[in-house]
Amino acid sequence: MCLPGLARTAADFHSLAMALATDPARPRWVVAPDYRGHGQSEYDSNPRNYTLGIDLADVSAVLSGLTMPPAIIIGSSIGGVLAMMLGLSRPQAIAGVILNDIGPVVEPQGLLQMKAYVGKLPTPRDFVEGAEILRWLFAKRYRNLGPQDWLALAQCTWRQHRGGLVPDYDVRLARTLEMNWERSLPPLWDEFDALARVPLMVIRGAHSKMLTSTTLQAMLGRRADVQVTIVPDQGHAPLLTGPNLIQRIAAFIASCDEPDRATRSSSLANDRSVMVPELC
Repeated sequence: MCLPGLARTAADFHSLAMALATDPARPRWVVAPDYRGHGQSEYDSNPRNYTLGIDLADVSAVLSGLTMPPAIIIGSSIGGVLAMMLGLSRPQAIAGVILNDIGPVVEPQGLLQMKAYVGKLPTPRDFVEGAEILRWLFAKRYRNLGPQDWLALAQCTWRQHRGGLVPDYDVRLARTLEMNWERSLPPLWDEFDALARVPLMVIRGAHSKMLTSTTLQAMLGRRADVQVTIVPDQGHAPLLTGPNLIQRIAAFIASCDEPDRATRSSSLANDRSVMVPELC
C-alpha cells in the first residue's frame, strides 16, 4: 500500500507501482489510494475533516474493505506518519514499512517549507509552464532533474479541469498547516517503536529538512536492522522514480516475504546504508 504526502496523490507512485506489479519473478498487488480531497477521491464538504486522524481512519477502512493480507506500507512524508500510526492502531495489518523521508520527529522547518507552497502554487496555462514553475520553485530541492522529469512532476501536481489546470488536491487542506505543529504533533517514538516487529526501510533525501540526520541516527540507535537508502541531490521528499531506487525498494519488499525473511534481512543489514545516485 502506497501512501502519498500531504498535497500529493497516488500518481507519485505510478513508476514504482508498475515495476512492482509487473515484476516477472514476483508480481505484487499494489494499492495506492488517494486521500479524501486528493486526486480521484471526492473533496470533503467540510475542510476541517482534512486531518491526520480522519486520514488514518480512511486508510484503515481501505485495509478492512479490501480484506487485504498484511501489507508492506510505503509512506512518503505525511504518508509515513500514517504508516507509523498504523503500527499502533493496526499492527496486525502490517508486514513491513518503508518511510520515505519522514521519521518520528516531524521538523517544523520542513513543515514551513510545505506551508510556503501548499494551496499557493501559481496556476499554469499548461503542463509545460507547470514544469517551469516547479523547476523555478524546487530546483534546489531536486538538483539533477531533466525537462522530462519536471514535466512528469507537473502532470502529478495539476490536473485538467474545464479547459485549464488546477491543483490535484483541495487547496482548502492548506488549513492543516495553519496549526501549531510543534504542539499538536509530538514526537512519534511510540509509533516508531511499534514497528519493531516488522522489517523497516528508511529513504532520506540528502538535503532533506524534514528528516534530519540527527533524527535518522536516533532511529538507528533504537533498532539496528533498519535498511537506509540516501538519495543524493534531492530534498523532501525523494521521487520514487529512478530504476536504482526502485530496485532497492523491490529488494527490501522481497526481504519481507516469508519464509526467507530472516536470511534476506540479515543480508541487507550488512549493507544497510546505501547511496542511490541514479534517480531518473
